[in-house]
Amino acid sequence: MIRKTNEGRLEGRFFGLLRRAAVIGLGAGAAGSVGFMLYAGQRVGAPRFLLGLFAMWVVSPFAILAAGHIVSKRWSVLTRATLYGVTSAVTVASLAIYGAAAFGPSRPKTAVFVIVAPASWLLMAIVAIVVAAVGRRTLHRSSRA
Repeated sequence: MIRKTNEGRLEGRFFGLLRRAAVIGLGAGAAGSVGFMLYAGQRVGAPRFLLGLFAMWVVSPFAILAAGHIVSKRWSVLTRATLYGVTSAVTVASLAIYGAAAFGPSRPKTAVFVIVAPASWLLMAIVAIVVAAVGRRTLHRSSRA
């Protein structure tokens, strides 16, 4: 079902649901990831200063995605839907990986908490490049018609 919003844009129920899930997941993913990291850090006796640095590192992909959500108001529907999908994927993957590391082996692997953030950035960059290429191709096709 498609409904007309106050701004005159068309927005489907699925799209609205995807947007809400992504925004909720953004906060839950950031909080859960930091929580898992703090629990793992406590298990290994990491210094508080190091835990603070790791907390900023672990939250960084979510901060980038939050910035994307803030500036995405004028983006195309395809681009926003992709942003919401990537947000959900990064959230689920981060929570699963950090949870397994925090509650897994007797001594959590620090490398997991170092690698997941740049891997998330890489995923976001690849998806952004692909969406930009698809958007350009669609724009060229529509301008020819």
